[in-house]
Amino acid sequence: MSVSFDYLPATAFALFLIFSRIGPLVMMVPALGEHSMPMRSRLAFAVMLSLCLYPVLIDKMPPVPTTLMGLIGASLKEALIGFAFGSLIKLISSGLQVAGNVISFQAGLSFAQTADPSTGRADSVFSSFMMMLGTVMILTLDLHHLIFAAMYDSYIMFPPQSTFVIAPFSESALQIVAGAFKIGVQLSTPFIVFGLVFFLGIGILSRLIPQIQVFFIAMPANIYIGILLFVLLLSAMMNWYFNYYEAQLLELMR
Repeated sequence: MSVSFDYLPATAFALFLIFSRIGPLVMMVPALGEHSMPMRSRLAFAVMLSLCLYPVLIDKMPPVPTTLMGLIGASLKEALIGFAFGSLIKLISSGLQVAGNVISFQAGLSFAQTADPSTGRADSVFSSFMMMLGTVMILTLDLHHLIFAAMYDSYIMFPPQSTFVIAPFSESALQIVAGAFKIGVQLSTPFIVFGLVFFLGIGILSRLIPQIQVFFIAMPANIYIGILLFVLLLSAMMNWYFNYYEAQLLELMR
């Protein structure tokens, strides 16, 4: 009895194409693609996820190309689609960064910066804290399951045999960026109102009693009240944000 291994090239090609799309996705999405996560762990997770998706995606895979340029072109197209989808999912979480920076500015702590584990660069204290809390909440609320579903749905919207079109991604990116800025401003609205009222009162006080050194009173009071307001509103802000985050992921999947 002879054993045939004719299926091996098609299997290897299918796994390579799946990894070409899943790899950039894993490197970009929140929680999985954080800079604080070791590169080898992300790579191993992408390989394991590609193996898990192989049985359900094998029917969508194109035939093995007969030329080297066909293989390179197919893998590059899959990598571009994965990078585009990963970037869109990453942009959804930027609303927390906008809100954190506005809150830091209004609370007088924009000069206090710390390392942001999600971006790998220095950012304001409130922004870094909210991004870190957002990453933890994504895993706690099982929203990463929606990210996995979006990975699978990307093969329905853009099968490997289809032509890569940039227009849908650019339109979605514009809508997501506008939505992220909107939700960031909405989350920080109480702090914007507080800043307007507080500094208006300080200005009136300085005109009424010019002998008082208003600056030495205003700065500590602004920081203390800003931190207190942040503690009181944090639960409501995160609940509001993750309702938006879930809705945006579902919209992206549609």
